[in-house]
Amino acid sequence: MGDEIKVVLADDHPLIRQGLRDAIQKELGLTVLGEAGDGKAALEQIETLKPHVAVLDVDMPLLDGIAVARAVREKRLQVEIVFLTVHREGDLLEEAMSLGARGYVLKDSGAADVVSAIRSAARGNHYVSPAMTGHLIQARQRAAALEHEQPGLKDLTPAERRVLKLIAEYKTTKQIADELCVSPRTVEVHRAHISTKLGLHGSLALVKFAIQHAADL
Repeated sequence: MGDEIKVVLADDHPLIRQGLRDAIQKELGLTVLGEAGDGKAALEQIETLKPHVAVLDVDMPLLDGIAVARAVREKRLQVEIVFLTVHREGDLLEEAMSLGARGYVLKDSGAADVVSAIRSAARGNHYVSPAMTGHLIQARQRAAALEHEQPGLKDLTPAERRVLKLIAEYKTTKQIADELCVSPRTVEVHRAHISTKLGLHGSLALVKFAIQHAADL
């Protein structure tokens, strides 16, 4: 990318754009290629000017910042997204991160935060306004708790994993029993235990899970 970080600004308030542009232009190695007052124009500028970073207001006419980010993702445009917003809701922050945004900056944080977010995004790192970090921590804790509670392959015994592997190979209960030198009844018991541990209902769901996770068995 070189030393210069090229930026496109999009906000429907001209005074905010001017303040951000002035702050960014004062920074060594940062340059504003273009500005937009709505999401449609922002997307067009991203496609045409090919900036390294796009600073997008979440609330804009025609296309909001979230819609622009989705379009960037669908078109596979090579640009990092930094959202600028007044919204402090954790759900919106999580949605922004799920769309691949590198930055989420509150408008009352000041221009210095925007500059920091741009530099972080250009390096492939994330930047979130300090006031929002609590939401990020809570989201990570929820994800970790869900992963811990959700049953998976780690809960299966070695014998159950062997049975599941053979199920993934489309083998019948009798074929599995013959290969493992056990009775068909034992295989059925294993199948029932596997389904219970994984929260699966019906033989079709068990086969589908086995096929999807065959590489991990």
